[in-house]
Amino acid sequence: MKTKIITLESHDDLISVRDKLSWAKTPRILLVWPKYEKVTLRLLDLKVLQRHADSLGAHLGLVTRRMNVRRDAESLGIPVFKTTSAAQKDLWPDSAPRTQRIPRTPRRDLREMSNAVHEKEPAWRTSLLGRVLTFTAGVIAVLAVAGLFVPRAAVTLFPESQTQSITIPVSASPSIKSISLTGDIPAQTISVTVDAEQTLAVTNEIALPNSKAKGIARFTNLGEKDVEIPAGTVISTVDLIRYITLTDTLLPGGVDGFVEVKIEALEAGSQGNAVPDTISIVEGLLGLSATVTNPELISGGTDTKTVGASEEDRAKLREVVMGNLRRAAEAQMRAQINADDLLLLDTLEAAQTPQEEFSPPEGQAGKTLTLKMKVEFSANYISHEDLNQLVASTLTASVPRGFSPLGELTFNPLAEPVTDSAGITHFELQAEQVTLRDIDRLKIFSTIRGHDPVRAANELKNVFSLRDEPLIAVSPSWWPWLPLIPFNISVEVK
Repeated sequence: MKTKIITLESHDDLISVRDKLSWAKTPRILLVWPKYEKVTLRLLDLKVLQRHADSLGAHLGLVTRRMNVRRDAESLGIPVFKTTSAAQKDLWPDSAPRTQRIPRTPRRDLREMSNAVHEKEPAWRTSLLGRVLTFTAGVIAVLAVAGLFVPRAAVTLFPESQTQSITIPVSASPSIKSISLTGDIPAQTISVTVDAEQTLAVTNEIALPNSKAKGIARFTNLGEKDVEIPAGTVISTVDLIRYITLTDTLLPGGVDGFVEVKIEALEAGSQGNAVPDTISIVEGLLGLSATVTNPELISGGTDTKTVGASEEDRAKLREVVMGNLRRAAEAQMRAQINADDLLLLDTLEAAQTPQEEFSPPEGQAGKTLTLKMKVEFSANYISHEDLNQLVASTLTASVPRGFSPLGELTFNPLAEPVTDSAGITHFELQAEQVTLRDIDRLKIFSTIRGHDPVRAANELKNVFSLRDEPLIAVSPSWWPWLPLIPFNISVEVK
């Protein structure tokens, strides 16, 4: 039998499908559901389509695998097939007469049956007065529950306070290992290495050696034998100005035998010049066989004046660089420890100097003097935690009876710490803390709950020792009493 196949799309609804049915001119109409798309047709929609197909004189069938659609179609007697080919091969069941699809007329005695099953409510519940009284009782109950749990109160008390102050004599050293109530506290050691380079302009004139002094030395024999005096023999004055002989010489034997030898200063400069009879020392074993002197003036040693760094310039530059390095070391140490730690500045010292180099070197000319230095500094410090522990333990031991500490401790050294020769640092620490009189919170609740704020404030002033008026805030603000439940009352002590 000829069949019209209509493939549905996801946007199809009852109206569009009904229009598609109207165009069909075949005795069978087959609606095909898309495999991967959803078409929204309810049970009522299928019934309308079935009736429309009947009006066209056609038999309606469906092709779908969706269980809900199959279930609705089978309840209406609409044949359902798995594929279009199966719909064309299989026999279609005859559609049920339309009269069998018309629902039955509802029964007229349903109200009587309902009244027979359900019991009637009592008259007081159905009357207007009973309902008003019931509603009023419910409202009162809700208000009573709200009055217990909704109100909140915040109470701020200012109990009697005392400022506790104490001066603690502190002794700190790396050799101390633990904190004691006597004031002993461990000190930590920190080391840093800093370097710097600085240049100083030089304006002084210095004398640079130019030529060596020369003269004659007279050797006198102390024995009977001849004594050889080789070139390069070193002789000197009492001030250790040294000279050398310039030639090999033979000192004749016999006591008081003498010979004169040319000599020259070892170092150039005017310091080699000497007045007569100032050379008196013969260095080496030769000094056991002969004595020496200079019968004449030794001269010829000269200096050249030029701009250069003096010893005073070097000392000044070194002092400036050391000051800069010391400040840099202090800054690095403070950066490495906590900001609240106490650095003992009088323990800051140069542990070692790996580098100290002047340019130009000593004895050379130059209009500038440059110093490169690298110094390792060490110092002691006291951690803030140890100081806080010492102060807390000391103040806690002296808290007045009936009071408790409030807030953080404050402490500061009264003077700069001083370190003695044994390496122990001494100073006095001024410590303070605020203490408040103890408040029994349970007693607060029992005193004020259920009272109006004014009466509650007066009761608190009578029961507790306060330094200021208590503050009471009730929420909502129009509520006249404090809550009865303690959990709804918050207490803050300041």
